[in-house]
Amino acid sequence: MIALDCDDCFATWREQARRLLGHGIDPAEVTWGQGPIGDLLAMPGALPEGPGPFHARVPAALLAQLEQAGRYRGEQRWNLLYEVLWRVAHGDRTAMLAGDRLGSELQRRIKQVQREAHHLHAFVRFVPLPATLADQLQLDLVAYHEPAHDILDCASGHFAERLGKQRWLIATPRDGIRHDGQTLDYQRHCPEAWQAWARNAEDPGAELWLTYYRHTFNPARLNPDALRQHLPGRFWRYLPEGPLIPELVGQARQGKQRDGQALAVGLLGGKRIVAKR
Repeated sequence: MIALDCDDCFATWREQARRLLGHGIDPAEVTWGQGPIGDLLAMPGALPEGPGPFHARVPAALLAQLEQAGRYRGEQRWNLLYEVLWRVAHGDRTAMLAGDRLGSELQRRIKQVQREAHHLHAFVRFVPLPATLADQLQLDLVAYHEPAHDILDCASGHFAERLGKQRWLIATPRDGIRHDGQTLDYQRHCPEAWQAWARNAEDPGAELWLTYYRHTFNPARLNPDALRQHLPGRFWRYLPEGPLIPELVGQARQGKQRDGQALAVGLLGGKRIVAKR
């Protein structure tokens, strides 16, 4: 068995897979990265040199699906892609379809990647930098995010379109991206300085936002299951309102749902309006 490493880079994997396919190397004879216990017998070896005798034609749609699924972090990340590629290259296009065993997993991973891109758009919170620091760093906004899959480079164009010529930065534990107002600079390995800027930035409007969030929270309409489905708990610690959520959910469970309003709002004085007959 051949053990390979593509450094979690689709372009590298694609070149490796092309050579393996050309030389007729079956998916059972190759593995990428951390394989199962049986792969302990795998011997790291060089790829076959040059193109092999087998020339396969694969649909462009498959390559697009493989690239999307390649952003999924999980077990057998690259092995699955090669299995799908092998079957399609040998005439079995059902491997691309959701009704197939491999196709079903392929489509599931694509959906997970798309969902994670949506999470990036929905839950990134940019923090404005003070004017002096912004001039020093050549940045206006910074944000820290922890995506579950490798979607930063493909999904960040969303912010370039909406923030215009503002200079911003998104740092993650793995990669980072910076926009200078005109072009995007993507780094597969996020510089430590970028991570420090993003994680240590203080939002000057945080207290105002928390006050607004407390007073607009409606316990009567709370659905904890729906909340966690649309706002997974792993994002709470990087949202300004994140520390408030468990407290407000706890109050709702302790009877505040009957009031239809937050406790602090209910204690405020106000005029009583009596309807005239």
